[in-house]
Amino acid sequence: MYLLLLTMLRRILANLRFYDWPLLLAVLMLVLISLLTLYSIGLSFDQPDFTNFNRQLVFGGIGLVVLIGISMIDYRFWQNISRPLYLIGLTLLVGVLIFGQNLRGTKGWFIVGSFSFQPVEIAKFGLIAWLAYYLARHGRELTDWRKFLTTGVAAAAASGLVILQPDLGSAIVLFVIWFALVMLAGVRRWHIASVVGMLIVVFISGWFFFFADYQKDRLLTFVDPGRDPYGTGYHVRQALIAVGAGQLTGKGLSFGSQSQLKFIPDSQTDFIFAVISEELGFLGAGLVLVLWGIIFWRLLRIAKHTSDDFALFFVMGVFTLFFVQTTINIGMNIGLLPVTGIGLPFISYGGSFLIVSLALIGVVQDVAIKSVRHKI
Repeated sequence: MYLLLLTMLRRILANLRFYDWPLLLAVLMLVLISLLTLYSIGLSFDQPDFTNFNRQLVFGGIGLVVLIGISMIDYRFWQNISRPLYLIGLTLLVGVLIFGQNLRGTKGWFIVGSFSFQPVEIAKFGLIAWLAYYLARHGRELTDWRKFLTTGVAAAAASGLVILQPDLGSAIVLFVIWFALVMLAGVRRWHIASVVGMLIVVFISGWFFFFADYQKDRLLTFVDPGRDPYGTGYHVRQALIAVGAGQLTGKGLSFGSQSQLKFIPDSQTDFIFAVISEELGFLGAGLVLVLWGIIFWRLLRIAKHTSDDFALFFVMGVFTLFFVQTTINIGMNIGLLPVTGIGLPFISYGGSFLIVSLALIGVVQDVAIKSVRHKI
C-alpha cells in the first residue's frame, strides 16, 4: 500500500510539472472568490448560516481531487467511452423527469437527504465527449447531410429532455455547444440556414406548448424591463442596483446593502456576480472578468497546440460551455440578457456544477500535458 501511494504521488508530481498553471491558478482563484462571497452571504442571516459555504468548501476539495485524478487519465479514455457516457447522460435526464424533484421551478434534480445532484451537468460532459469523438472521425464528412443530421439529433435529444424539465438555459447551452463544434468542423451554408429556420420553428412551438409561464414572463420582461418591476423584473432590477452601488472599490465583504438585506434573490447562485460587484466593486468584478479572460486564452492556446482532432474538439467544447455560461450569467446580472437560471462556473453555489466543471479542467490539463511532452 505504501509503495502504491508513493508511486501515485510521484506520478502526480511529475504531471504537475507540465500543468498549464495559468489556467489552474485562474480557476482556483475563481473558486476562492466564490468561497469568500458565500461566506459573506452567510453572514447576512439573523443567525449566521455558513451551510452553503461549508458545502462549497467540501465540493471544491472533492473537485480538486477529481481534477488531479482525471488529469492522470489519458484523455483518449474519454474518446473510447464517449458513447456510453453520452447515453448515461441521456438516461439520467430521462430518470430525473420521472424520479427527480422540483427545485426552483425545475424538475431537474435528484435529491438525497440534504444533497442534490443536477444530471444535466453529466449530460454536458457526455455531449462534449461524444461530439468530439464523432467530429474527429467524421468532421470532414459534414457536407453529407446524414452526418450533419446525426450530430443534430444527438444534441436535440439532450436539449429536448432538458427543455421538458423545463430548463431553457441549459438547453440553450447544449445547443450552442453543438452549433459551435459543427461550425468548427465545417458545414455548408444551407445547413446553417436550415438550423436557423429550425430554431424559429422550435421557439414558436415552445412558446405555445413547452415554455412555462415564468419563462415567458422573463422574456417579456427582458424586452420591456418596466413591465413588471416588482414581479418578474424584480431580480434584474435589484441586481442592477447592486452592481451600480459597488462603484469602484465596493462596500466591502458583508457590507453590501442589497445582498445583506436579501433584496437580491438567488444571491448564492444566479445573481452571485451582482453580490461580488456590490461588495468588491468594479475592481472585484473586473478581477473576475480578467480571470475568465485568462481561462479562455489558455483553453484556446491548448486547443491550438494539440495535434489530436478529438482533443481539439473536446477543448473547444469546454471553451464553448464556459464561454456561453459566463456570458449568459453576467449578461443577465447586468440586464443585457434575460434571466435563464444559468450559474457562473466556479463561482455560483452548486456541488455537481462545480465538480463537473473541475473534472472538465482535469481532462483539458491532460491534453496540455500530452501536448507539452510531445514537444519535448
